[in-house]
Amino acid sequence: MDQISVIVPVHNGASYLEECIDSILAQDYEALEVLIINDGSTDNTAEVCERLCGKHDCLRVITLPDLGVSVARNRGLEQAEGAYIMFVDADDRLCPGMLKSLHRLLLRTDSDMAGCGFAAWGSPAEWERLRTGEEMPEELTGGNAGKIYDSGCYLKENILRGNTRCWSKLYRRELIGQVRFREGLTIGEDMLFLVELLPRMRQAVETAYPGYGYYQNPAGAMQRPFTPDYMDQIYCWEMARELIVKREPDLSVQADAQIMVAVMLTVGKIALLPGRERRKAKAYLRVCHRKLRGIVGERACYPCLPAGYGIKVRLYACLPGLYVWLYHCMKL
Repeated sequence: MDQISVIVPVHNGASYLEECIDSILAQDYEALEVLIINDGSTDNTAEVCERLCGKHDCLRVITLPDLGVSVARNRGLEQAEGAYIMFVDADDRLCPGMLKSLHRLLLRTDSDMAGCGFAAWGSPAEWERLRTGEEMPEELTGGNAGKIYDSGCYLKENILRGNTRCWSKLYRRELIGQVRFREGLTIGEDMLFLVELLPRMRQAVETAYPGYGYYQNPAGAMQRPFTPDYMDQIYCWEMARELIVKREPDLSVQADAQIMVAVMLTVGKIALLPGRERRKAKAYLRVCHRKLRGIVGERACYPCLPAGYGIKVRLYACLPGLYVWLYHCMKL
């Protein structure tokens, strides 16, 4: 049986890391290697790692001086020995049987990558319902496979439609090769990683089964108030657009729409700040407005936007100050 290496980056995750690791070790896949990348934690994450390693031979811990999630994942890739790779965030969990099921699906379809859906949870009771709830569908236990995509279709029907996560996927080591996460980026780096895998991808398979438990962590990157790092999602989509247009020139409109969405999500984060903090972030609002104005005239983008975004884009492009004020008042 070929080994699966599961890479788990963690930063100050002592309160939830053990439950994450337990869900990985409970998988019914024997050839398992788990690499915990302790990225500069200042709580007692190191003690949790030491205790876990004392109980489980398949665990290894790599300690870094707070270099960011991209560096942590890259270090895991350099140290991993498995023929297959999976990324799991330290506050998330895997449903029973998920690893073996994705491995079977990948082999059955001769794909380079197999992905599943996810279900969000926020309390122990919600996790227990998820863990013991939905049965594994027939497509994962036998019978028909999930939906298969070549690399071009995967770009159009997954990445450009919101499936931009690096987790909840099992990769062949050969697919990743020397591709690495862009370091210094904290939001959008996983989407960019997937885009950079496309030239190496023969085909991928996806199933909607929610085998990955995504924890809605109030301290997570997507839940925290605006910080300058939040601009990364715009920069990542701009870099991705360059790669996408080189590969598929006809997809420039869809890529522009994703930049628009990233801009509006960032503006929304800034709008939620208290008045004084919002005024300090005006420079970032100007960057957002300039980037949006650069593509807002491309009317072909509007049908590619999620519902409601067309109105948001038009209002912010024409009346940025009013939009920010209205968004702030409405959300409060």
